[in-house]
Amino acid sequence: MAVVLATSPAAGLPWSDGARSDGSLLERLTAQLLTLPVREVLVVVRSQDAQAGGWEKGAESGPRHQICVSDGLAEDLRIVAKTARASTSPVAVLAADVVAHTEALSLLLEHPARPTGAIVASGDPAPLRPPVRTEWGRVVSAGTSFHEVEWANGTFRGVLQVGEAHLAGLADIAEDLADLAQRRHLGRVGDGEVPELLLTGLVRAGVQVHAVALNTLHCGRAGTRPAAERAVRELADVDEAQARLDAAVKSGDGFFTTYCVSSWSRHLIRPAARLGLTPNTVTGISVGFAAIAAIWFSDGRRAGLVVGAAALYLSFVLDCLDGQLARYTRRFSPLGSWLDAICDRLKEYLVYVGLAAGYLAGSREPWEIWALAVGAMILQTIRHVVDFSYAGAMADRARAAGLRAAAPRPMAVPWDEAPAAAAAKGTGSVLALSRRLDALSGARGVAYWAKKMIVLPIGERMALISVTAALFDARVTFLALLGWGAVALAYTAAGRMARSFA
Repeated sequence: MAVVLATSPAAGLPWSDGARSDGSLLERLTAQLLTLPVREVLVVVRSQDAQAGGWEKGAESGPRHQICVSDGLAEDLRIVAKTARASTSPVAVLAADVVAHTEALSLLLEHPARPTGAIVASGDPAPLRPPVRTEWGRVVSAGTSFHEVEWANGTFRGVLQVGEAHLAGLADIAEDLADLAQRRHLGRVGDGEVPELLLTGLVRAGVQVHAVALNTLHCGRAGTRPAAERAVRELADVDEAQARLDAAVKSGDGFFTTYCVSSWSRHLIRPAARLGLTPNTVTGISVGFAAIAAIWFSDGRRAGLVVGAAALYLSFVLDCLDGQLARYTRRFSPLGSWLDAICDRLKEYLVYVGLAAGYLAGSREPWEIWALAVGAMILQTIRHVVDFSYAGAMADRARAAGLRAAAPRPMAVPWDEAPAAAAAKGTGSVLALSRRLDALSGARGVAYWAKKMIVLPIGERMALISVTAALFDARVTFLALLGWGAVALAYTAAGRMARSFA
């Protein structure tokens, strides 16, 4: 179900791709939605627009297209609440003046897992591009003209989807916000800010909202005719097929994965799709290469260590490819996600056993190498516990607080003054230091990559194992894993604790 809010004059703006004109922005958007897995589009319009168009409340303008008349922001929100309570499938909420590639919309609306998510992109905040802060692929703070965002690193582009699990929460949030709007407690929030308000409410209620990045695709709102014409021209400048391939490659990976794996594994995505390989099949092949690496490592000789390192590298390439193939073909499943996580641990620990066994082939003291191998396993397990338990703990805390406990607060400073104010508030804290590193050298500067690498992500771990095993021996590999892993654990734990008290 898609709720399209045609409550601003911009919804009726004409659009043209240079070769033809095909109605208004609203008509363009609804046509796009009906090519995606959207069973019904509910268009919300103002009373005067309904009268001008000859529409009546509940009228149908197409087989999957209904009109709903609303008199203001509060009623818009109540319509969303009513829709969420009645729906048995995810609900998308969009502004009718959104101009986007169909492929950009499908990144969110066609995702088989149907998650709760929002389309976000880089760029400076503006009235039609409210600020958001994303961390680890989730929206952790969202703004409106009434709510400020500290350390904003993106903007919301007017497209929100709420999964089935969160529909009851969406309805409650929309009704709470409708009451606030009716009592005029939302300051200068305008009629066109329903998606922004709902996104802010969901985040403040502790709902995990996925941040869907656009990469080279375009999605944004157009408030004027020149802006709409410019946006449509920008769409034509992008190859959507190539953009789909680019979108299959994660943009937030570590240094090694980004430059030594994804830079060329992307060329395997289309051949794998043409061969009919599933992501789970690729995961299984990746486990096979890891087993081969462990067997060669167990040989203990230099040639075996070098071949094992090469096999481990190829195993990691396939480990990246299974996710890229899943994103390209949109063939996600809970089983696939679970298998991927389990197999990552299985492959790593198989390699540890192979390295330790190979080290013993030289008739050396067994207790030392097994102690180092078990220590590396334990340290890595602790790190995973810290990583995977944090998100759930923070979500539980936010849900317990509830939306009303985190009541909307007026924006203290305008958007153009917010960064300075946020910096002053965060000075001296661990959390502020972490965020300053993000902006120190630009989006892909030295500080950015240093912060990525210090936590020893899986790409860096596989590279560390491969290089130290090929050039030295298992003892050096395990000592390197323990040393770097201990630093990563301390850094991560400090950051988690700082965020917990932020």
